[in-house]
Amino acid sequence: MADEKQMQTEEVVDTPNQVDENMEENIEKVFDEEITSEETIEEENPISFEAQLQEANEKIAELEAKLENADNRYLRLQADFDNSRRRSKLDFEAAQKYRAQNLINDMLPAIDNFERALSMNADNEQSKSLLQGMEMVYRSLLTALKNEGCEPIEAVGKEFDPNLHQAVMTVEDPNFESNMVVEEFQKGYLLKDRVIRPSMVKVSQ
Repeated sequence: MADEKQMQTEEVVDTPNQVDENMEENIEKVFDEEITSEETIEEENPISFEAQLQEANEKIAELEAKLENADNRYLRLQADFDNSRRRSKLDFEAAQKYRAQNLINDMLPAIDNFERALSMNADNEQSKSLLQGMEMVYRSLLTALKNEGCEPIEAVGKEFDPNLHQAVMTVEDPNFESNMVVEEFQKGYLLKDRVIRPSMVKVSQ
């Protein structure tokens, strides 16, 4: 009976070598399981590093294109704003420069009437006195026009200039060379560098 118990005990107890072999088997089993797990993860995530890099580069290129488009839109808007501001400045300067043009245009018919009246001959003292008063008013008007930068256009004896003169008649005159202004029917005026009314003239052929 004692011998059977001893035999059973001997069968249950492993030798040190057997324990070492069992540990090695367990370690190899765990290592194999880890390798299998890593292979499973790689199979579940088949995207390679090169594919990820390509995707990242494509995203970068897309963002760069959007940034370039945004920059171009900003530059166009800035150019439009600068052009609009420049036009507004020029319009304002022109409005200031020629602000009196409408008033002067309204005054010119009155000045023409003064000139016609002053060209009349006075046959008595009363008429002479009246013409003197009219001439004073006429001179005052011309001074007011000059202060605003408006002056008469020189015509008689000058070469005909279509930018300044309007020819309403041509004539042969030995006293004048060809294409010269012989006579002025209506005086023209310049407002600074702008013709507000050309001179109506007779031109030699």
